[in-house]
Amino acid sequence: MSRERKKAGAGLHEKLQILRSITHSQGVQRKLDALISEQKQNGDVPKLVYLSETSIIMDASEYIKKLKQKVVRLNQEIACEEDTLKQNSIPTVAVETLGHGFLVNVFSDKNCPGLLVSILEAFDDLGLNVLEATASCADAFRFEAVGGEFLPFTTLPDLMQNLVENVDEHVVKQAVLQAVRNCSEGGREQE
Repeated sequence: MSRERKKAGAGLHEKLQILRSITHSQGVQRKLDALISEQKQNGDVPKLVYLSETSIIMDASEYIKKLKQKVVRLNQEIACEEDTLKQNSIPTVAVETLGHGFLVNVFSDKNCPGLLVSILEAFDDLGLNVLEATASCADAFRFEAVGGEFLPFTTLPDLMQNLVENVDEHVVKQAVLQAVRNCSEGGREQE
């Protein structure tokens, strides 16, 4: 056997041993290794080498399949965690009735452009005046407002008067939540 061929065979054997150690292959046992080594020293082409190489490669293939399954499982777990985080970052809206008005608290981990305007428009659509408000739009969004009924004007139609009388906590909360959703969806589209 030529010297170059022996080097190539030794290189292949070395690479298979590395593959075996990485994949924790049980395809070649120590006795088999000793037998192959002995056959190589005698200059014979070891027939058992093909069996051991195949076994190592099959073990490596199985190991790769398991790794792929593990990656798929981890990706699913990551997706699940991301969904949980998204659900946890849903803005909170709390509404309390105060006489003829409402105390509205809104908190969101994320601030989107136009959120304050969107909420104020929801108040306006319900026929509520903002009597007092505090808002913070740095990083997170915080909004607290006291909204009350429009003062009766002679120019307002009776329909508006009925609308104001039919507004309750639930209606205000749903309107503010919808305003937040609309703003959030508009922000995602811009990204």
